[in-house]
Amino acid sequence: MGAASDPGRPSGDGGPAELQGLVDAGAVGRWLAEQGVTDGPVQVVGTLGGGTQNILALLRVEGRDLVLRRGPRHLRSRTNDLLRREMQVLDALRGTDVPHPRLVAACPDEAVLGGAAFYVMDAVDGFNPAVALEGRAASSAHVRRSLAFSTAAAAAALAAVDHEAVGLASLGRPDGFLERQVGRWRAELDSYRGLDGYAGQGLPGVDGLGRWLDAHRPKRWRPGILHGDFHLANVLCSRDTGSVIAVVDWEMTTIGDPLLDLGWLLATWPREPSSVEHVEVLPDGVRALAGTVTRDELVAEYARHSTRDLSGVDWYEALACYKLAIVLEGTYARACAGLAPREVGERLHRGSLELLRRAREITEA
Repeated sequence: MGAASDPGRPSGDGGPAELQGLVDAGAVGRWLAEQGVTDGPVQVVGTLGGGTQNILALLRVEGRDLVLRRGPRHLRSRTNDLLRREMQVLDALRGTDVPHPRLVAACPDEAVLGGAAFYVMDAVDGFNPAVALEGRAASSAHVRRSLAFSTAAAAAALAAVDHEAVGLASLGRPDGFLERQVGRWRAELDSYRGLDGYAGQGLPGVDGLGRWLDAHRPKRWRPGILHGDFHLANVLCSRDTGSVIAVVDWEMTTIGDPLLDLGWLLATWPREPSSVEHVEVLPDGVRALAGTVTRDELVAEYARHSTRDLSGVDWYEALACYKLAIVLEGTYARACAGLAPREVGERLHRGSLELLRRAREITEA
């Protein structure tokens, strides 16, 4: 642990080596004091897991644990804008039924941390089920079922929020949202062909799936808040009850069709192995939840908390398979070009193929 200096005076980082130059305890302490959060010294304890694009730093302030989220050491062109989006969403969700980390203070100003926008939120005392089951969830089938149902209920709670009433009307472009999906992600897949070493023919059936999606698109839908990456790796759960206590990683949030979050959850839900070569789309920790609930039970639980029309749920699951397969293929393409670890790229490519297989089950039904 690194001890922070007096927040009223300039200081070095005062944190673990991996955060040197990224989280200046003195600067954060002065900023928190200006926000009226605390006048006490800030201690940078270490990093937390969660995502690959941004950094989560655990802070200790007067015995209170907080989490600072900022971009990576080498900021990408849109990193700060996406973080500002997260700040806006978390602030808007305050007071809703959606489980989320409470936003303590937001800093859209890039000058405080040397070019990085950031925000501070309350630490959440929970576990990520994609990593490993903890507490009673590790030993109780009943608690694991509660975890599964709570995940579906959390997605429904988000979909139920009136995005205009909470100030998020300008967050996205809902008009034509569903119509844009196939073409937008097909263009993303085509862009990978510019990477050296990637042949560009690695996703059999993707064109046919795109045609099916366009032909069967729902004619009516209701705009709402779409998390954009809703699955077990982006929730934190109670060690006692298994219930979701926070949905995290809000950088892809937009105003669109929230039923795509349900599709994403279904597309990535762990399944009973059908062969020794069974591939999970999410980290292997989710295997412990395979067989806990059926797909239909997840849909029914979502419906219990929602007034949305779920008659087209198969289409949303197929769209989620299509989008996520293309997203994962991007890492494989970069791995072929030597821009990402080859082992990681090949594992994600297998995940893409599994998603397309799941989509075929839907389109051929």
